[in-house]
Amino acid sequence: MWRLSASLVSIVIAVAGCTTQGSPSSQTATSTDPAPTPTATPLPEPTPTSIPFKGPWTATGDMITGRAEHTATVLHDGRVLVAGGVADNREEERLASAELYDPATGTWQATGSMTKPRSWHTATLLPDGRVLVAGGRCDGRYAEGCAAKDPTGAQASAEIYDPSTGTWTPTGDMTTPRSMHTATLLPNGQVLVAGTELAPDRILASAELFDPATGRWTATGDMTIARTQQMATLLRDGTVLVAGGIGPISPTEHGELTSAELYTPGTGTWAATGNMASARSNDPLIVLTDGTVLKTGGVNGEQLLPSCELYDPSTRTWGPTGSMASARGVLTSTLLADGRVLVAAGFGVPTASAELYDPATGSWADAGSFGESRFEHRAVLLLNGKVLVMGGLLEHDVASAAALYAPAPGS
Repeated sequence: MWRLSASLVSIVIAVAGCTTQGSPSSQTATSTDPAPTPTATPLPEPTPTSIPFKGPWTATGDMITGRAEHTATVLHDGRVLVAGGVADNREEERLASAELYDPATGTWQATGSMTKPRSWHTATLLPDGRVLVAGGRCDGRYAEGCAAKDPTGAQASAEIYDPSTGTWTPTGDMTTPRSMHTATLLPNGQVLVAGTELAPDRILASAELFDPATGRWTATGDMTIARTQQMATLLRDGTVLVAGGIGPISPTEHGELTSAELYTPGTGTWAATGNMASARSNDPLIVLTDGTVLKTGGVNGEQLLPSCELYDPSTRTWGPTGSMASARGVLTSTLLADGRVLVAAGFGVPTASAELYDPATGSWADAGSFGESRFEHRAVLLLNGKVLVMGGLLEHDVASAAALYAPAPGS
């Protein structure tokens, strides 16, 4: 079971094995005005929900295989590669299969399977159009010796997908097994991976670099703090911002972090930067068109956050911006072509609802909803400007359904 926090996972398992969102909490923030003091919302009681599509959402073809905790990558030709994940909501069966979505037809087609099943892995589009998949949790039934090497099932293996042949080829193993880590493509074409949880009380600060030219991994500087389930993104100046996640908050305890740090590729070193106002793990960092970075919602122990923050690279500080209408975590955030940000579904909301952030005003607006509530789904911006959302964990199953969000023309 993936970890929001140890206590939150135990609550989720006790309720429904692996449940999704519940009815809205009376403490959920509804204001879209900036709030200098973020407010956390307790986890709501889960209830099964299914609603019709609302607003600018339409259904598209279902995936061949229902899955969650997978990766989704937009290829150079506009197709979407989905790989791996889990096939059941108890996360017992991990997948090696992969498939391709064609936006021109709205259909999915099977492609070559990975050499190993994996979930909570990373997928990075390389400059030459191939896709690097690294680490993740493996399935001991199919990946010999993997689970025995590490209690969490993390693996060090990596492989590369070639869209021209539809096949996967193993590449060099990472120096450390990793899952729930981050992977960031650097300007020089190398890939930086950082962090992992190798046991309930063993979270690592280590980082390493993949060189596509040689297929080899080499260690680089350690983060200033050990982290897992952190967020990472490439800034305009070529540095990498890593924020939050789960790590040491005392000599004997792990929890969500407020701290953030910057990686400089030229020196291979990390340096602390400004702290967030709220401790958070999971969910993306979005670089806006003006270069600032938006952090939406997230998980803090047993609570989900509606609050959002902005990081300013010029001052290396975080500041508040408008809060979402719903507290949610394990959501998807997607930068639209017009500079707005679409947030979809996530743990803590009763339906697969969506909200739209406008950087010009720092406020959120309703963006409709699609189907059944879910989390651990994936979303990507297609080359045609639409957002494809697919898969995820449901109340009693995993989703194969996919949906399209089309921004209003001229908005």
